[in-house]
Amino acid sequence: MSTPRTIIRFSALILMVATLGWWMAAGAHRGWSMNRVPQTMTDEFTGLDYVEYQDRFVPGIDILGGGIALAALALTVSFFIRPKTKTN
Repeated sequence: MSTPRTIIRFSALILMVATLGWWMAAGAHRGWSMNRVPQTMTDEFTGLDYVEYQDRFVPGIDILGGGIALAALALTVSFFIRPKTKTN
């Protein structure tokens, strides 16, 4: 039988791994999150470069920090939950 402490700690671990995995899979952007990504294009007639924006979400360090902070908070809360004592 799982105790609430174990469930919270396991949930914190899953949250931390999932946040890190999503951040890395989506591009591991080390700046703030972006909902529009700049892409440099070249005009085929003039050869000049210009910037075009794609509507795409890229999670940044703020999402990573928030997920890890939430997991750390859950882990900290689990230490304040007392285990049940058996009474005979």
